[in-house]
Amino acid sequence: MRASLPFSAAHPSLRRALAARNYSEPTPVQAAVLDAAPERDLLVSAQTGSGKTVAFGLALAPRLLGEAERFDKPGAPRALIVTPTRELAQQVHRELSWLYAETGARMTTCVGGMDPRRERDALDRGVHFVVGTPGRLCDHLERGSLVLSRIEAVVLDEADEMLDMGFREDLERLLDAMPAERRSLMFSATIPKGIAALAKRYQKNALRIATAGEGERHHDIEYHAIPVVPRERDRAVVNLLRYHDAPGALVFCATRDGVTRLAAELNERGFSVAALSGELTQRERNTALQALRDGRARVCVATDVAARGLDLPDLGLVIHADPPQNQQVLVHRSGRTGRAGKHGLAILIVNDNARRYAERMFHSARIDVSWRAAPSADDIRIKDQDQLVLEIRELTSEVNDDDRRVAQTLLADRSAEDLVAALVRIRRDARPSPEELTTPPSMRARGPEPKHARKPEPKRGHDEGRHDERRTHEPRERGDRHERGPRPGAGSVWFTINVGRSKNADPKWLVPLICRRGNVTKRVIGKIQILARETRVEIAADAAEDFAQAIRRPDEKDRNIHIEPVDAEN
Repeated sequence: MRASLPFSAAHPSLRRALAARNYSEPTPVQAAVLDAAPERDLLVSAQTGSGKTVAFGLALAPRLLGEAERFDKPGAPRALIVTPTRELAQQVHRELSWLYAETGARMTTCVGGMDPRRERDALDRGVHFVVGTPGRLCDHLERGSLVLSRIEAVVLDEADEMLDMGFREDLERLLDAMPAERRSLMFSATIPKGIAALAKRYQKNALRIATAGEGERHHDIEYHAIPVVPRERDRAVVNLLRYHDAPGALVFCATRDGVTRLAAELNERGFSVAALSGELTQRERNTALQALRDGRARVCVATDVAARGLDLPDLGLVIHADPPQNQQVLVHRSGRTGRAGKHGLAILIVNDNARRYAERMFHSARIDVSWRAAPSADDIRIKDQDQLVLEIRELTSEVNDDDRRVAQTLLADRSAEDLVAALVRIRRDARPSPEELTTPPSMRARGPEPKHARKPEPKRGHDEGRHDERRTHEPRERGDRHERGPRPGAGSVWFTINVGRSKNADPKWLVPLICRRGNVTKRVIGKIQILARETRVEIAADAAEDFAQAIRRPDEKDRNIHIEPVDAEN
């Protein structure tokens, strides 16, 4: 494969669109896709922010357009792009719209949270491309408004995330409804066992493309790990945001309630914050995203699902306020920064008692990480002094004659030093106050290591090897008890499912069902206890109320399976 391929290999109509946007050379993933045979299926792993939307847009053109400059009259869709979230679907739609602007392509999105009648009307009028989320696409398929008999190419974007969210059944239904003679492209940040199995079943002689090695995919991202004592996580977030003062920062929480609470706390402390989580309406989400893009908000607090597909300008900092479930989520989250050759910083806040777990996760992801103490209030005040000097010096360049006349009046009875000090105080008071933090025991014992990355300790025996990539997608089994990732803890709530060993209950199909029925991700699921005639599942307390509401909704796919809350000892 050639290392770089000019855009002259792209379809002429798309090449003109690229030139209009000043695209001169393809990114590695775009070059690799252009270099592949135009009819061959592709299984692509590429770093987030590597230009993969344009890459698969380029890959679709030879199959859909051939030698023609423009599309024929629209009808049943000829290309389907499936994404895990509506934000990513809308972003893909925007990118493909300008890329195919000269081809007369008609496109529509089919995503949750939008009016299905408008989507149905768009499909009835005829389209060439459909971009959507698995659940909404399956809804249109069931109602007959989405016809897949003419599909010539399908793209699964962020395929690993869709499997993690429990969409395997929906994806298989969509793929089974398409013609066998089609081109299939799967794009994924990583290729775990589930993605490999899906590719083997639905792709033919797929070309495997990996545009970055394991070590290279983190090349533009610097990783820090910050141990904190329990109950000081939010204070550490405040100090990290203050100290690094990035133009844009993304803070990850595990649950919607956690997003709401942390965003409110940061807002109260004086940060300009936007929150993104599942309960927001589409209009509220769009408003929050626009505030981030135009700079009115500099901090975004979000869940993993809400943050998928976000393309925010000047995002220099990612903070994992709640730990990622596994190393793949760590990579996905952190990949929101360090894009397009820019340097990024990803910081994991670690409960001091969970340091070994975090070390094993970094080791499994092959990430070099620097363990260091959180910035102290004194560190921030010292840094503020330097920044205030620069800010106030820059202000003098904008002074006019009216300003000087006011200054002369003030200087008549106040010293210059007092006046500048008052200005410094005003500028300082406009900044959120730093927090006083407790030094955790591990940092007192080991001390910070800021000069070089500390590699996590190697695995020692069977018990410490449970967090490698192979194990992150399947539960660890001990008889009929199954534990997944970090436990929800003592405040969890138990639910019962009316299937057990007698009905061949198994976590491999129960977990996707629980995620889909409860509208949750795997990280809120704790223990799964499979009994003779029922299964009990533990749900994190801060997600239990939403989970209980979601499972009450009727379900057409599994009418005979019921999930209900129970009273059980934890």
